Amino acid sequence: MNMKQLISFSLMLLMYGISTVALAHGVDGDTQAFLTNNEGAAFIPFLYIGAKHMITGYDHLLFLVGVIFFLYRPKDILIYVSFFTLGHSATLLLGVMGNLHVNAFLIDAIIALSIVYKGFDNLGGFKACFGRQPNAKWAVLIFGLFHGLGLATKLQEFNFNQDGLFTNLVGFNIGVEIGQFVALMFVVAIIGLWRSHKSFLRFSTLTNTVLMTAGFLLFGLQMTAYISSF
Repeated sequence: MNMKQLISFSLMLLMYGISTVALAHGVDGDTQAFLTNNEGAAFIPFLYIGAKHMITGYDHLLFLVGVIFFLYRPKDILIYVSFFTLGHSATLLLGVMGNLHVNAFLIDAIIALSIVYKGFDNLGGFKACFGRQPNAKWAVLIFGLFHGLGLATKLQEFNFNQDGLFTNLVGFNIGVEIGQFVALMFVVAIIGLWRSHKSFLRFSTLTNTVLMTAGFLLFGLQMTAYISSF
């Protein structure tokens, strides 16, 4: 199997996976039961749930893949991931503590568009179409705010006990960062290994086109679900 066939096969798997779990990702039955019935501070369980949610949160991970795709220096990766972390940590905490609730389908649709944005940006689309490129760090920060609001909205769906809320949110947030770190280690290692081959630049356009396609598919699924909810 050559690289083009491998990427095409990966795309088919990605589309299948997204289409089967896109509307209920990251929250299994046991987790739902725990969030609904928990009383008081439960730092470790919430830390575990946060880590699991990020590792299984394909929309967050696809966005991060786009963010680091052309970042070669560890320092740059750290800076951009920090901007993303700052954004989603702020809206996660403020969203739940301040009871800021938005429609889950709409916020997930915006998160899907963040994937489209990053793929388009990596393809040089903004310079080609508009003659200028948005500030990449500010874009990552802003989309991080939406990603965090999506997490906050997901948590608020369960109306869990307010006792120990701040402690539980801190645990969840730290868990998200741990899950993000673990996932990024694998992503950075895989992309770093791929960069040692000539096929990286040869197939970078196709890869980012796949990224955009996945984002559009997620957007369509979420908007369809939003319209169907009326």
